Order: sequence, then C-alpha cells, then structure tokens
Amino acid sequence: MSIDEILEEMDELLDRSPSMPFASHKKIIDGERLRELINDVRLNMPHELKEAKKIEFDCQRILNEAKINAEAIIHKAEERAEQLASKEAIMVEAKKKAIDLLTKAQAASKNLQQNAAASVNKLITDTENYYAKNLQEIKAVKAKLNAPKK
Repeated sequence: MSIDEILEEMDELLDRSPSMPFASHKKIIDGERLRELINDVRLNMPHELKEAKKIEFDCQRILNEAKINAEAIIHKAEERAEQLASKEAIMVEAKKKAIDLLTKAQAASKNLQQNAAASVNKLITDTENYYAKNLQEIKAVKAKLNAPKK
C-alpha cells in the first residue's frame, strides 16, 4: 500500500467517524486503526526513500556517461587533428577543427551535466515537497487526535 493510499484511508477514517455530541468539529476515532495506518506510513517510507536514491543513482550514471562521451569526442577530435597534421597547410585547418570539436564537446558535456543536475535537483525537490506535504497531513491528524476533548 502506498503512502497516498494510507493517507486516503486516514481521511476516510475521519469521514466515517461519528462527531462528538455538542462538538461537531471533533470526531471519535478508532485509535487502533489510526495507529495501524500511521505504522503503515512508517513502513512505506523506506520504499519512497529507495526510489529517491535510485533516481539519484540514475542521474549520476547519466552524468558519468556524458563525461565518457565527451572524453571520447575529445579523443576522436585529437586523433583526427593528428592525422591531418601531416601536412603544414592542413595542420592549421586541423587545429581549427579540433578546437571547434573540443569546444563543442565541452559545451555539450557541460550542457548535459547541467541538465542532469537540474533534473536531479527537481526530482529531489519534488520528493522533499511530497514528504513535507505528507508530514503536514500526519501532523494535522496527530494534532486532531491529541486535541483536548471538551
């Protein structure tokens, strides 16, 4: 059961719970059932954290692949430049092309790394917001449960 499903069940528990006499904003809740749901949330948290770690690992893998690809492009550019350097007139052109390829490869690598870093940052922010929202909801339920009964 996912955390969202558990929170939905908590909402349903509140909706199904009868109101207290003379205090319609207060509910009589099955404490054991609510405790089971809270424990289910705790048990499901590690799964969500594992997903976040997997996302981080995938982003690191993408960054490493981008670096390897950039190095391969640079290596290819350097080899091509050496081949063209056999004649003096071609040598100048080869250097220009090698520098151009190197600049493009570095720019592409930097762009790919920036995009991957932005993607990781967004995923981490989304995960953080998700947990913050769920924590607020849990604290609200806890506050309702712990509110002094009049």
